[in-house]
Amino acid sequence: MTDTLKLVPNTAGPLVATPNGDTLPRRMADFATFGEALDYAARGKRGFNFHDPRGALQRVYPYSELREDALAIAYALIARGVRKDDRIALIAETGADFAALFCGAIYAGAWPVPLPLPTSFGGRDNYIEQLSVQLASSDPVLLVGPDEIAALTTAAAERQGCKHATWADFAARDAAPCDLPEAQPDDICYLQYSSGSTRFPHGVAVTHRSLLSNLASHSHGMQLEDGDRCISWLPWYHDMGLVGCFLSLIANQVSGDYLRTEDFARRPLAWLDLITRNEGTSISYSPTFGYDICARRISSQSPVTDRFDLSRWRLAGNGADMIRPDVMQNFVNAFADAGFKASAFLPSYGLAEATLAVTIMPPGEGIRVELVEEERLSGRPRDLSRPARYRAIVNCGKPVRDMTVEIRGENGKRLKDHQIGKVWCQGQSVMHSYFRDPEATAECMVDGWLDTGDMGYMVDGYLFIVGRAKDMIIINGKNHWPQDIEWAVEQLPGFNHGDIAAFSIEMDNGEETPAVLVHCRVSDPDKRLALRDQIRDKVRSITGMNCVVELIPPKSLPRTSSGKLSRAKAKKLYLSGEIEPIKLAA
Repeated sequence: MTDTLKLVPNTAGPLVATPNGDTLPRRMADFATFGEALDYAARGKRGFNFHDPRGALQRVYPYSELREDALAIAYALIARGVRKDDRIALIAETGADFAALFCGAIYAGAWPVPLPLPTSFGGRDNYIEQLSVQLASSDPVLLVGPDEIAALTTAAAERQGCKHATWADFAARDAAPCDLPEAQPDDICYLQYSSGSTRFPHGVAVTHRSLLSNLASHSHGMQLEDGDRCISWLPWYHDMGLVGCFLSLIANQVSGDYLRTEDFARRPLAWLDLITRNEGTSISYSPTFGYDICARRISSQSPVTDRFDLSRWRLAGNGADMIRPDVMQNFVNAFADAGFKASAFLPSYGLAEATLAVTIMPPGEGIRVELVEEERLSGRPRDLSRPARYRAIVNCGKPVRDMTVEIRGENGKRLKDHQIGKVWCQGQSVMHSYFRDPEATAECMVDGWLDTGDMGYMVDGYLFIVGRAKDMIIINGKNHWPQDIEWAVEQLPGFNHGDIAAFSIEMDNGEETPAVLVHCRVSDPDKRLALRDQIRDKVRSITGMNCVVELIPPKSLPRTSSGKLSRAKAKKLYLSGEIEPIKLAA
């Protein structure tokens, strides 16, 4: 076979994006394996479209071309000695190279393992260490990544003892066609690591059957329409980006437009430009912070009607983190004149251990909230001497098809509506296991049910998520949610969403106390002291306790690879001295 891998296309003439519509009859992920799904999608005209930092179309990649490249890569992998059930670690850079390698590994019977790109926080050594830990967990025979970071990926591969290659190695190589392994529905399709899995990573083993069940279920839940198109900047190493905005598009034959995550971070409004230019109806997902940054950025721009038309944004998905109704309202306020409708919001709840989606709000219902007393959220008795405090809890929708959700108490018994407990789910798309970690699997899987680790409650078939059990701050027998503390401090002037991290620490006397790290943009020493005291008073009003308040430089708080605040890592870095508080005058 000559010149098989056409990963650098002929760009003569203007680029034309793949269409929204197609004559190929749509099938809602009703395939036995993911390879079958790509085989079918390749018969149509839809595909991926990659854009530069300003949103200009840079690469058109129909599913027919993706399949051709993936098959050629499968032959090349097998020629390198890759066998069925080997792991192939791939740095998940948004683009045609990763897409072809991911699908090629599946065709070859191997398990692709998407791993993150470097972030701005942590530096070279931390990134190599993170990769090394995840490589040790997944035990791949090969690590493949972008040519630009070859020094980093080579160092990680050498530390683990696996082979290394770059995109260019595969673009320049080809191999003769050969027989490919025949995949079965219960074979492992890929391994998924959560965005925060660094020290003790758990690779979620997802079968073809689980994947396609979830892809079919959430496409039915979204009531997918023929003219829908996906626009995304989400990273492909996170489950929402990988499953919801990459694999789902292939299995449900949807065209997609992509910005790289780092380009969105620099120019977030380019995301809305892509939605504006879509002549069909748009589906686009983001965690809360994505909507927040756009609403804040537009405040300094010209009128939104001069630039944006968001009237065809049919589903504005929200997930991957606690959903903030105030942030969503600010987004509506900022873009209503551009045609954005609040009813387009689609709250959802999911996790990698369930492949992706567990619940989705029925389209058109928008964001619905309940006001819940903070004492009830934390499980402590109401202090009648103080006025009641409430938190707005967002309705995350109903279980997707073939998924059952229960709320269970500490004794494992199912709770009634409005009673807060652990969220458990059961369904065909629940994970096979954590790879080579039977103990961790047994801790969260019981008789086919998955303990999600999240807290919530049900009302009339809808799920409300309260928080993550492991983030709970327990002091003197009282429970406090870090979100309540962080959100309270955010109400003070000058703070943005994500500026605060709350957790508990042990003092010299052995007692636990709340600690709050806060990004500080104030330079005057007296104003810094006043700010610290103001924050301390605010936290005391929430917890009834004095707390440790540390002002830290902006951008000091660590994020997961998907952009979420990592409280656990913030605590670790603070206690180790790697996050240095600003010194205050005596």
